[in-house]
Amino acid sequence: MRQLQSVRLPLPFYSPRPRPSRHCLLRPATSAMHSRASSTPHQVDEEKAKLDDLKQRQAISYHNQTKHSLTSGYARGPRGLDWANQPNPFLRFLSSPLLPLLHLPPQPGDSPLYSSLFSSSPPAPPQPLSHSTLSRLLYDSLSLSAWKTTGFSTWSLRVNPSSGNLHPTEAHVLSPPLPSLSANLPFLAHYSPKDHSLELRAHVPPDLFHLPAGESSFLVALSSIFWREAWKYGERAFRYCNHDVGHAIAAVAIAAAALGWDVRLLDGLGHEDLHCFLGLDSANPSLPPQLPERPVRGRFPWIESQHPDCLLLLFPFGKPPTVDYQSLSAAFSGFSSLNWMGNPNSLSKDHVFWDIIYRTAEAVKKPLTVGEGFFVNPLHASGLISENLYEKISVREVVRKRRSAVDMDGVHAMERNTFYQILLHCLPSGQLGPGEKQGKQFALPFRSMTWDAEVHAVLFVHRVKDLAQGLYFLVRNEDHFDRLKMAMTSEFEWARPEGCPHGLPLYRLATGNCVELAKQLSCHQDIASDGCFSLGMVAHFEPVLRERNAWMYPRLFWETGVLGQILYLEAHAVGLSATGIGCYFDDDVHKVLGLKGLEFQSLYHFTIGSPVLDNRIMSLPAYPGPSIDA
Repeated sequence: MRQLQSVRLPLPFYSPRPRPSRHCLLRPATSAMHSRASSTPHQVDEEKAKLDDLKQRQAISYHNQTKHSLTSGYARGPRGLDWANQPNPFLRFLSSPLLPLLHLPPQPGDSPLYSSLFSSSPPAPPQPLSHSTLSRLLYDSLSLSAWKTTGFSTWSLRVNPSSGNLHPTEAHVLSPPLPSLSANLPFLAHYSPKDHSLELRAHVPPDLFHLPAGESSFLVALSSIFWREAWKYGERAFRYCNHDVGHAIAAVAIAAAALGWDVRLLDGLGHEDLHCFLGLDSANPSLPPQLPERPVRGRFPWIESQHPDCLLLLFPFGKPPTVDYQSLSAAFSGFSSLNWMGNPNSLSKDHVFWDIIYRTAEAVKKPLTVGEGFFVNPLHASGLISENLYEKISVREVVRKRRSAVDMDGVHAMERNTFYQILLHCLPSGQLGPGEKQGKQFALPFRSMTWDAEVHAVLFVHRVKDLAQGLYFLVRNEDHFDRLKMAMTSEFEWARPEGCPHGLPLYRLATGNCVELAKQLSCHQDIASDGCFSLGMVAHFEPVLRERNAWMYPRLFWETGVLGQILYLEAHAVGLSATGIGCYFDDDVHKVLGLKGLEFQSLYHFTIGSPVLDNRIMSLPAYPGPSIDA
C-alpha cells in the first residue's frame, strides 16, 4: 500500500486577494435577453448562447474569487463583526393573521426507529394532511430545537443546521383548506420558527390554482436572505446560503418520510415563477435603479430581500401526482392579484453590500424549463449492515436532538462497520442489483433532487478501528469513476479497503497519518482532526455548469447540504456528533488530490467524532423560549 506522504503546505500569508477583471461579470440589472424584432432564429440562438456563457463565467468567477487559500489569504469579508447590526434571525410579517401550530414533542412509538426509516418501503404508512401532521412536519424540520445560554448571551438552535447559526433560510407553505387553520380556502403562509406558527400571507381561491394532488398534497417554498450570512462571512456567504438550502431540503424530506410523505423538487419552475408564488413584489423592499458596483456600507433595506430558491411538493408515498409546469407557471403569474397580507420586519439598521453576491445571484437565476417534465424516481432502500449499529432512537428524537459539535475529544475511535454503515446511507441510489451503478437519486433523502448525483467525498480517516489511517474516496456517481481516476494523482491506489461491504464504492487512495493535513486544509481548525474522520465534498463542477447552465451552481451546493444533513443525523444516531465546515482552503484540497482546472471542485467539508461538551453552556427548552430575537 502506498504511504501518504507528509504533505507540508505553506503557512497562510494574509495578503489582500487581487480583484478579478470585471469584464465578464453580470450586473444585477441583466435579467433577460432582449432581441430585436428583426432578429432571425439563428441570431436569437447565438445571443442566448452568449448570455448563457456570460452567466456561466459569472458563476465560475464568483467561485474562484471566494476561495480561501493558504498562500493568497481568505476570501473578502468583514474585518470584524458589527454586533450592533447583527441581523435579526427571525423574519416576521407584521400585521399578518397568526395561525398557531400544535406543539408535538416526540412520544414513544409516534415515528419509526431511525435505523428502519431507510430500509422500509414506504418508510411509514402515509398519514392524512391535517393541522396536526402539518404542525409535526414543521416541528421536526424547521422549528427551534433548544435555546442556549451562558453569561449574558442567549441564542436559539434549530432542527435544520446553518452556517454560523445565522439561518438565512425562510420557509413558506401553500396548503389546501385545513380545519383550525383555514377551513374554507387554500392558504399561503410564512413559517415562523420563533413561536412555531404560520403567518398568513394570502388566501388562494381554487379558480386561480389547484394543488397537483388535491387535498393530499401541499407545497413548501424555501428562500434565502443573503444578508444574514454576509454579515459575518462577506463574499463567501452565497455558498453558505446554498448549503443551508440543502440542509433544509433534507430536513423536510426526513420529517415527511416519517409521516409517509414523499418530497420532490418542482425544479422545472423558474426563478420568476417562485418570485410570483411568494408575492415578493409586495414583500421585498424596492431595489434602487442602479446597484453599487463594489462593496459599500450604508442603510440598504433591499439587502434584506428574500431570494426565492426552490419549491417542494409533498405527497403520499406511492401516489405521485401529475404536474404540468407550464400550467403551474401560468397560475403563479396570477398570484399578483392576491390580497397579500403583512409587511416584513427590519432585520438590521445598517448593512454592507457585497456586490459579487448579487451579481452572481442574478446570473444563476433559473428559467422555466418544461422539457423534462415532472417525474418521481422509484424508492430504493439504503444498505443496512445491522440495526444494532444504531441506538434505539426514533426518527423524531434524532432530528430534534441533532446538534453541531464545537469540539471533539481526539481520542474516540469508531467501529469499522459503523463507519461503513454511515457511508452506505450517503449513497444516492441505495441498494442496487448486480451490475447497477450508483448515481441515480433513488434513496432518502436524495430522491427529492431531480438530477443525478454530482457530489463525491474524499475522506480523511483518523480513528476507525481495524481500518488504516489515510485518504479514502467515496464515489457517489460511478459514471464519474474513470474521470476521477484520470483527474487525480496517478500514484493513488484506488484499492477496496478491508471488510468493505459489497455495493459501497469506497476506495483507499493512500495510507498514513493525515491528522495534521486535515486540520491544515480546514483553515487550521482542530475539529477537522480530532474526530474519527473528516471529509471534503468534491463536486463534478465546470462540465455540469456548461452542460446544464449556470443555475446548477447553487444546486451543487444544495446537494452537499442534503448529504451533510444525513451525516449529521447518522452521527447522532450512532451516539456521536458532527459539524459542517465551510472554511477550508479550496485549491490546497485540490492540490492534495492532484486535481487541476475546474472539472472537480471541493464545495463543503464535514467532520464526525465524539463531542466535548461545554458545561458552561446551559440548555433551555425550545418552547416557550425567551422573548429575545437571537
